[in-house]
Amino acid sequence: MTAPWDDWDHVLKIDPDKRLVEGETFEDVCRTGTDALEIGGTLDVTSEKMEQVIDACAKYDVPLYQEPSNPAVVVEDEALDGYLVPVVLNAGGVSWVTGAHKEWVRITDVDWDRTTTEAYIIMNPDASVAELTGADCDQSVEDVAAYAELAEQMLGQEIVYVEYSGTFGDPEVVAAAQEALDAATLFYGGGIHDYDSAYAMARHADTVVVGDLVHEEGVDAVAETVDAAKDA
Repeated sequence: MTAPWDDWDHVLKIDPDKRLVEGETFEDVCRTGTDALEIGGTLDVTSEKMEQVIDACAKYDVPLYQEPSNPAVVVEDEALDGYLVPVVLNAGGVSWVTGAHKEWVRITDVDWDRTTTEAYIIMNPDASVAELTGADCDQSVEDVAAYAELAEQMLGQEIVYVEYSGTFGDPEVVAAAQEALDAATLFYGGGIHDYDSAYAMARHADTVVVGDLVHEEGVDAVAETVDAAKDA
């Protein structure tokens, strides 16, 4: 049985707390050619902001997923294809591994048929997500490979996500993570800003995740990265 992300080369992550480039619309975003949209952010995200983006994208034929940063921002909307929930393997506290997740289960009826976890390995200590989760980003190539193997073989994760949020990562690290996996899908995110950077990481990762670019440079720049991810 295959999962949707098995066929994804490119994911566009939209931060509901950030604006699009002036003059661009969510229709433009949905026409970039990306394989899926993931709605999520680290800071100042609310369920209302999430809902606004979901409503704006729901009418277009692009798979739409929410990546909630905490239980309070989860949106129950039939327009969503599902939820991709981060589990931060190198977090500094249990809250980002099971704590917040337990609260979500406690306070609501989770739609398990549409919910999948992403095993995050955060690698940029200066990123907001690293500060928020207290992540230990001092990880060697071997460490990251071990985390990736642990995620798949011990924790049964379908998605392993190497996250350099805000900076372009080390291709050797991403390649090692890929080599450690049997069937899980490897996501890479961080510093993808043009064709060349997307192509470089897409040679190792199954799926390249692009985020800030859509808010900073716009849809034409994103479309270049889509082309690169599919060419690699």
